Amino acid sequence: MTVSTLAVLRSEWIKIRSVRSVAGSLIAVFLATLAVTVLAFATVGQAEADNPGADPVFGAFYALNFGQIAAISFGATALSSEYLNGALRVSLAAVPRRDLFYAAKMTLVGALALVIGLVTSFTAFLVGQLFMGKYAIGLGEPGALRAALGGGIYLALMALLAAGLTALLRSAVAVLSLLIPFILIVSFVVGDIAGGVAQYLPHRAGQLVLQQNPEGSLGPWTGLAVTAAWAGAALLTGWWAMRRRDA
Repeated sequence: MTVSTLAVLRSEWIKIRSVRSVAGSLIAVFLATLAVTVLAFATVGQAEADNPGADPVFGAFYALNFGQIAAISFGATALSSEYLNGALRVSLAAVPRRDLFYAAKMTLVGALALVIGLVTSFTAFLVGQLFMGKYAIGLGEPGALRAALGGGIYLALMALLAAGLTALLRSAVAVLSLLIPFILIVSFVVGDIAGGVAQYLPHRAGQLVLQQNPEGSLGPWTGLAVTAAWAGAALLTGWWAMRRRDA
């Protein structure tokens, strides 16, 4: 790794930690997930576990549904801050090599999201089980360790998906208005209409890694690979936009 690359990575780290909306959304991945975990498991955790056919592993990571919203917000705001008040022109004046600038920013976004995602996933699992009494499971439960690891990776991929789309659309508002309603509402309508095709949507495919025994044509890791493909496509289109468009 060259000195220039290290310098760019350092400068991007300074940006992320100094912009409140970006740093706040990263911290919110952990805080939102943990808060929902405590609230849900302390109130209805054991009652839900007693339902016939309940998936104890998938249920243990219920709060990641909320953490992913914060992860998407982190990825979007980390990129959109460059398009405010001419910040991108300043960044590219300091780092004229757009490929290097884009790669460094996305690397840092992905690395930070992965670290906070893994901490969040494991913490949510362990804290949630404190409220489960006789229904509590450990990381030795079949599929639990895989889900904890996969959950962290999934959050990082969703952050990168949002970051790539923001580089393309140049607006966090546009990306959040697109992704969040799609994940929370539209995908369920699509799922009812399209059936098995819906499992290839980025969040549905990625969340297969959280299930103890996922059904369908995709397995837990192949589902996560589908999400990675979506994120990769978004990153490529964002890279194309960064190279082609004026700052």
